[in-house]
Amino acid sequence: MCEPMFARAIAGGLNKRDMVSRKHDKPRGILHSGDVVPAIGHWRYWPSPDLAPFVEHYWTVEWDLREALVRETLPHPVVHIVLEGEDAMLAGPATRRFTRVLAGKGRVFGIKFHPGGFRPFIDGPVSAYADRTIALQAVFGESGGSLARQALAEVDHRGTAAVLERFLRARNARVNDTCERMMRIAGRMAADRGITRIEQVVREFSVGLRTLQRQFRDCVGVPPKWVIQRYRLHEALARIDEGLGCDWAALAFDLGYADQAHLIRDFRRLVGRTPADYAKAGERRGGGRE
Repeated sequence: MCEPMFARAIAGGLNKRDMVSRKHDKPRGILHSGDVVPAIGHWRYWPSPDLAPFVEHYWTVEWDLREALVRETLPHPVVHIVLEGEDAMLAGPATRRFTRVLAGKGRVFGIKFHPGGFRPFIDGPVSAYADRTIALQAVFGESGGSLARQALAEVDHRGTAAVLERFLRARNARVNDTCERMMRIAGRMAADRGITRIEQVVREFSVGLRTLQRQFRDCVGVPPKWVIQRYRLHEALARIDEGLGCDWAALAFDLGYADQAHLIRDFRRLVGRTPADYAKAGERRGGGRE
């Protein structure tokens, strides 16, 4: 599976604004991201400009395996729409690591929204979907129920993305000032690893702590402190996978932890093993190095 199963461009059949482009930066949050499994393909695509305020990217995974394989990822504070077979699902912000067993042959296609980017598509708070996966039809009616069948009938990744973009545009979503602000705050948390405490955000954005907590739950779906903590663990994971995280005390200090013990505790709670055990497992697998 060196080439995507459905990656042939069909420019003549797509609207110009639907011509999404390939995304090449390295994904974050995949456990043992240095592992190379030729039988698994993973591709991501930028959204069209008009949907970029809401959607971070489209993603697809395709596999053809002789033996089952477990893949794990750490949660991002985002909503996904996930298509597989004839099923279209809404996956809310998850607070636990995601584990999936891949077996045989298959593919899945999804939309990853920005933190806060899904809120304009629904009437209620995103927190109502936290740690939940439900049928898309329960959220958007019949159009959501038929989305997988329509989108996955396309023979090209970009064709599938075009169907998804037409579905999103039909919702007529508009970003309001509150959600736009929460998206900017979440973006700063993700981009600036120097943000390690919620007080820094309160000062920088001149927002009250309770207001921030309330609006963050409404727009993003999880508490802002949780988001800061998770991005710190994403950074810890990335450094370990790159072979840069063996001095746990120094890593804890860089990421704003009170001490090494707090880093180890949080890491083990989310990843399921200590940073040292995770690093050793990566060395045994031959992964974690670029």
